[in-house]
Amino acid sequence: MKKLVTFVSLAIASLILVACGSAKTDKTTAKDNWEIYQTQKTITIGFDNTFVPMGFKDKSGDNVGFDIDLANAVFKEYGIAVKWQPINWDLKETELKNGNIDLIWNGYSVTKERQSKVAFTNPYMKNEQVLVSKKSNHITTFEGMKDKLLGAQSGSSGYEAFTANPEVLKDFVKDGDATQYETFTQALIDLKNDRIDGLLIDRVYANYYLQEEGDIDQYNIVTGGFKGEDFAVGARKSDKTLVDKINKAFTKLYQDGQFQEISNKWFGEDVATDIVKQ
Repeated sequence: MKKLVTFVSLAIASLILVACGSAKTDKTTAKDNWEIYQTQKTITIGFDNTFVPMGFKDKSGDNVGFDIDLANAVFKEYGIAVKWQPINWDLKETELKNGNIDLIWNGYSVTKERQSKVAFTNPYMKNEQVLVSKKSNHITTFEGMKDKLLGAQSGSSGYEAFTANPEVLKDFVKDGDATQYETFTQALIDLKNDRIDGLLIDRVYANYYLQEEGDIDQYNIVTGGFKGEDFAVGARKSDKTLVDKINKAFTKLYQDGQFQEISNKWFGEDVATDIVKQ
């Protein structure tokens, strides 16, 4: 009898494990998952929790930022709670594909390479890549980085632009490549301590970080070398309804004035794109 009970228990446990595995697999197959999000009333968003002011962990350990507030407001419209999952930004598309997260939302720039991997929402904000260096280095142009050490975040749109447009910066820097960092925070520390001479970084991050640190007057910020970028939300290509719902929520939040409130809180201005304002 004991052997029979043990066998039955193991069989039940195996069925539970298979069911759990199937539940996760459901989100990674080529199907629309909107009904799952509605039923579970939760959705998991992957983000880089050091990317100020888009989404980051503050001194109290809370997840805060423009994208945090905006995403929470979007899914509040549908009665869905957001679970924020910190991820290695270099593995973001892999995390999405494997079903560990349901969205990539954290200053995620639209690029051709990424469009082949994910479905993007409408762009909700503009951004550009800038070169930041200490004023003491006297670097006021991209050409000023000749034979000097450059830093960039691994897996970032900035590094993609750097490699795709070598004539702008790559051809000038030492060894023809950049030192890659997991986070911009690490890179800025090295820049401050003269371990690199310049840093290719998102404008929104550079402005916010340097102002918060009170160091903005000690740095040069060079712009205009790379094309402007659009920030959008990345989803699995099968999640067509999810993308549509987010787009509709963007417009509704703007019409209600909530988008502008969130924007003014973090940037002191309205950063919405024209498509959101429609």
